[in-house]
Amino acid sequence: MEIITKRKMWFLVSLVIVIIGFGSLILNGLNLGIDFTGGTILHVSLGEEYEVEEVRDVLEDFGLEDSVIQQATDSQGETSEVIIRTTSLQEQERNEIIEGLRGNWPQIEDEDVLRSANVGATIGDELRSQAIWSLLIASIGMIAYISYRFEFSFAISAIVAILHDAFIVLTIFSLFQIEINSPFIAAVLTIIGYSINDTIVIFDRIRETLQLEKKLPLNDVITTSISKTLTRSLNTSGTTTLVLLSLLIFGGVTLRPFILALLIGVISGTYSSVFIASNVWSTLSEKMGSQYGNRKKSTS
Repeated sequence: MEIITKRKMWFLVSLVIVIIGFGSLILNGLNLGIDFTGGTILHVSLGEEYEVEEVRDVLEDFGLEDSVIQQATDSQGETSEVIIRTTSLQEQERNEIIEGLRGNWPQIEDEDVLRSANVGATIGDELRSQAIWSLLIASIGMIAYISYRFEFSFAISAIVAILHDAFIVLTIFSLFQIEINSPFIAAVLTIIGYSINDTIVIFDRIRETLQLEKKLPLNDVITTSISKTLTRSLNTSGTTTLVLLSLLIFGGVTLRPFILALLIGVISGTYSSVFIASNVWSTLSEKMGSQYGNRKKSTS
């Protein structure tokens, strides 16, 4: 497998994706949802249990079928209330939607409209701040842990790989203008956890091979180690991808952006663990004068 000898090619592939991502972020930006931009919340008691798709069909008449629809329980424990989160609407538009709901649920009275209001982007600012802090704290913790277990160059390589994965998810969401909401933050943090786990497994095998094969050239150590873990990585990613594809198809519109982010992250995480993290570590070992960087590059 030509992972190390084709190092420049793998770096070039990722560099092209990064350039496309930056271009898309500059030209298109991100399609931020109500959590970040503010919008309208409608909380209505429908008086009986219902299916989410029934509410979505009503909203489709107003071009709001992509709204977030959340089922809520009443005081009797029945899921008869609905919380709709959508783009900012005028009072007249909100009244028209309530009238539309009355078309399906004529028992709705004025007092059944529990909340009808526009909300600001304060929630979005809090979420953005919390996401940045979560990413920063997670990165510092991972650098400290990996540096302790391995060495600093391994930690930097792992961070590069997970940032690479998170950026690819952002790139896809920017290119196709898929809405970003609060579950997206959870998806990105999950991707980071998945990617670092896969990378650590490969790094652990590299460290093991370095200790067992002290005269083996560095490139051969990396190739041998990745070969030993490749089947495990592909099987894990393959089964995870199948589950995510099923959820993407049958999980409903509300879950779709969250599942799509996970799916992209799993594929990217597998790629970066095999082709990026190890190559970055190999390069850093040579540049930083690591104890391993002095080994011969190859037997050939």
